[in-house]
Amino acid sequence: MKFELSANDPLSSARAGLLHTDHGTIETPIFMPVGTQATVKAVHMTELKEDVKAQIILGNTYHLYLRPGTEILEKAGGLHKFNSWNGPILTDSGGFQVFSLSENRKLTEEGAHFRSHIDGSKHLFTPEKVMDIERSIGADIIMALDECTPGDADYAYAKKSLDLTERWLDRCFARFNSTDPKYGYNQSLFPIVQGCVYPDLRKRAAENVASKGADGNAIGGLAVGEPTEKMYEMIEVVNEILPKDRPRYLMGVGTPANLLEAIERGVDMFDCIMPTRNGRNGQIFTKEGVLNMRNKKWADDFSPIEADGASFVDRLYSKAYLRHLFIADEILALQIASIHNLAFYLWLVGEARKHIIEGDFTQWKGSIIKRVSTRI
Repeated sequence: MKFELSANDPLSSARAGLLHTDHGTIETPIFMPVGTQATVKAVHMTELKEDVKAQIILGNTYHLYLRPGTEILEKAGGLHKFNSWNGPILTDSGGFQVFSLSENRKLTEEGAHFRSHIDGSKHLFTPEKVMDIERSIGADIIMALDECTPGDADYAYAKKSLDLTERWLDRCFARFNSTDPKYGYNQSLFPIVQGCVYPDLRKRAAENVASKGADGNAIGGLAVGEPTEKMYEMIEVVNEILPKDRPRYLMGVGTPANLLEAIERGVDMFDCIMPTRNGRNGQIFTKEGVLNMRNKKWADDFSPIEADGASFVDRLYSKAYLRHLFIADEILALQIASIHNLAFYLWLVGEARKHIIEGDFTQWKGSIIKRVSTRI
């Protein structure tokens, strides 16, 4: 994998680049739709490619390991062939999902012991096993196993957690470097910077991650309960240390404003379930602000969802029709909302990229960030 910088914003740390993988080139900054269980919910692959204009999608190691399982994925020839997505794929390590199972998991030096949310069966994720699972899934970019600490963790817990994450990271690299890809194309391992909201821990973690010389690096453990300004502070601390010639991936973030603020601070890659999850609940992100499609005010509004929107659904369907679908509990509502929101997110990072290249990102960001955050 190769990353090349195309432009830097003169007034901030924002940058535009090209990330070359064996399944295609990604223009950064980029947002990656989340395909947890080998599918982006309510959106099929043709829509992802043609309407959303996604360049890379995610798969989830925890969920794919449990269902359909690595044996099925290997028989299929990897996730790309299994779900018919021929572009780049990134898989997380399952660490966040294990973190969310706080009542059904136990962390030891060996790894993360947990019970399946499906049937209660017992499992163990070691760093070595996670690398093997991600080899079987076959994503272009894979994540190291880590512990995601809650945003309100105290210093002693955060330090102990980081100590464990760093020992696990060494084992991840050892396993990754001693194994080969299964499907004839390269995979890149990204380490993850943890450290909660403590600058000294974040600096230590970033220095350790930078020393690995990986193809790219991730920032984890943010947007998990800490104040938003603290998240931005930690991004700044970390990006002062992470190498500038490698992509930086902020995991699980976030709102349109979060993306713009993080891009300004030097982040290149994002993922979040917000556009699809919130869309399925009737929340629509637009260039003029955020709409709740269940509100009665849209009942007789026959204007397009977004007249100059990024996807065909914006011009094809009216607000009144989309509201009707939600109120009638029609499945099409979920599909339209998901396509629109994902297309909007891809439009937003695409516009950020354009303005970085043109040299006026900071001015553009200042004009749009309040607009896209306003509730209409």
